[in-house]
Amino acid sequence: MRTALHTSIRPMTADDIAQVVEIERESFPSIWPQTAYRRELQNKLARYTVISEPDGPEQDEAQPATVWSTLRRIVGNPPSPAHELLLGFIGVWMMPGEAHIVTVAVREDRRRSGIGQRLLIAVIEQAQEDGQELVTLEVRRSNDVAQRLYEKYGFQRAGLRVRYYTDNNEDAVIMTTPDVSSPSYRELFERLRRAHQEACPDLWD
Repeated sequence: MRTALHTSIRPMTADDIAQVVEIERESFPSIWPQTAYRRELQNKLARYTVISEPDGPEQDEAQPATVWSTLRRIVGNPPSPAHELLLGFIGVWMMPGEAHIVTVAVREDRRRSGIGQRLLIAVIEQAQEDGQELVTLEVRRSNDVAQRLYEKYGFQRAGLRVRYYTDNNEDAVIMTTPDVSSPSYRELFERLRRAHQEACPDLWD
């Protein structure tokens, strides 16, 4: 049985790229080169977030949360801590009035443990803080599990991109939230956020 470890969620850095590509390779038929992620980190519209846990040699259990949360507050975007295992990542473009999710992936042996949902919550929170109206994305037509998660968070089907995925010409379902700043959506989101925090406390700082 895997021992529960403290996880942290933070902005992606260049030091994370190798592990991000590793997770992407487990998740998708085709992957971006590392140079593409380096460009994305320089893209003023892009926001990439990773979730991680300690990995490797023993660490003082009190230290990771305190030291790294302090560093994040001071410098905003520190390098990855040593012996840190990335569990998943999500990327979003902050367009005018719209936060568009461009990618999300979770390490294969950690799926179905609430990590993808935790990353989605982080993006919705970020969209609300940035004053965005909508959160949008494309998802494979065959990916029923992902679609059910998005529907749980209020996403609705808004159209279809025919033969969108080049690896197998599969269609993409376009999904979008209602206005994430509206009182009704905030009420739904807060209820779901609290439920996830209670169900998966180890995924929250």
